[in-house]
Amino acid sequence: LLALCLAGCLLAPGCWGAQGRFAYKLLHDLFANYSSALRPVEDTDWALNVTLQVTLSQIIDMDERNQVLTSYLWVRQAWLDAHLTWDKDAYDGIDSIRIPSSYVWRPDIILYNNADDRFGGSMETNVVLHSDGHIMWDSPAITKSSCKVDVSYFPFDGQRCRLTFGSWTYNGNQIDLRNRLDAGDLTDFVENVEWEVLGMPATRNIVTYGCCSEPYPDVTYTLLLRRRASFYIFNLLLPCIMVSFLAPLGFYLPADSGEKVSLGVTVLLALTVFQLLVAESMPPSESVPLIGKYYIATMTMITASTALTIFIMNIHHCGPGAWPVPPWARRLILQHMARLCCVYEVGESCNSPRQAPGRRAGRGDTGVVGESAGEGEVGAEVGSCPRDCCPCHHDSLLRNVGYIAGCFRRHRAAQRWTGEWKKVAKVMDRFFMWVFFLMVFLMSMLVLGKAA
Repeated sequence: LLALCLAGCLLAPGCWGAQGRFAYKLLHDLFANYSSALRPVEDTDWALNVTLQVTLSQIIDMDERNQVLTSYLWVRQAWLDAHLTWDKDAYDGIDSIRIPSSYVWRPDIILYNNADDRFGGSMETNVVLHSDGHIMWDSPAITKSSCKVDVSYFPFDGQRCRLTFGSWTYNGNQIDLRNRLDAGDLTDFVENVEWEVLGMPATRNIVTYGCCSEPYPDVTYTLLLRRRASFYIFNLLLPCIMVSFLAPLGFYLPADSGEKVSLGVTVLLALTVFQLLVAESMPPSESVPLIGKYYIATMTMITASTALTIFIMNIHHCGPGAWPVPPWARRLILQHMARLCCVYEVGESCNSPRQAPGRRAGRGDTGVVGESAGEGEVGAEVGSCPRDCCPCHHDSLLRNVGYIAGCFRRHRAAQRWTGEWKKVAKVMDRFFMWVFFLMVFLMSMLVLGKAA
């Protein structure tokens, strides 16, 4: 019978109406002589304990250039109001009520490193008031906090953003602020596409400022972030690496194509565009990001390769007025470096024995590189013609024939010297091509190693 009566009372509308009337009476009795302007303690010399708990719900934006973190937080504050207690048995067993937060006294806990120009605070939500005087206030807030951004290892960087909460007017002798948990709550965190949250430890600090002698406690939450680098790898780093590997191929282009310098300048302009894209999103600080260092090193290398290309093209197009290749250059470049870089003429190979250039000259020529058999026969015939038997015994005709033969020999020597200089340029092209390929590979491995 007792159970049936209780069930009937719970289902009857009058029973709920009675509890509602008790709630109105409780609200009227609590706030009849209550003021929300004063700190709710029995003795003004006592400190009021306030506990703080922060739940990170979402990272809205990280502005690296302005060094501002925008986040969505749930802030829970709890304290004891000594003037808002009641006997729940006198009010039909009502143990807690939910009322607007503006009805009760609230601690002025704010975000110290706030970077919002509008100074928007927490949302005006209800508070939960218990019969023993404990008040719990949960309020969501979108905060903009200043964060010191270190982009030294961008895009493989991690950031430490601090959220410092404390009272603005009450010192530690009036409000004792403590953190409820040792870390921020991340159970309801919405994953961010750019940042990975590694943790959110909380620490309590007591700071004495220069303006006041009293201590001011605060609770600092350190948000540990790590950047998801996949987007930047595929959009900034890999294109730069592929463009960088095009620069050494400028040495492989034939010198007569006329595109060797154009390729170097084009690659340099492409890297400049990537460098500007990175600079637009980075703060103007002294610390250069890792990818920026890679761009600068690559651009320096491409500038050096373009300068070397111009120098090698000058060697290639030395013209008929060129001097003979020096002996040290013939030994070092045309023998050792040519064999090392596998540069050989048609019909030769890297493994075939090589004849030193310039050793095929006829013995009758002094200082003339190479002379054909026909030229020697003409010279011998002219020189052995007796003056008294030759019908062409005039001195002028002999001088003209000797001049023509000398011009022909000088022309052939100049052609041979030009060919040797072209081969020197070709060997230097191949040598620097492999050197710069190795430099690009080592720089790429160095960047990835530092990122790891």
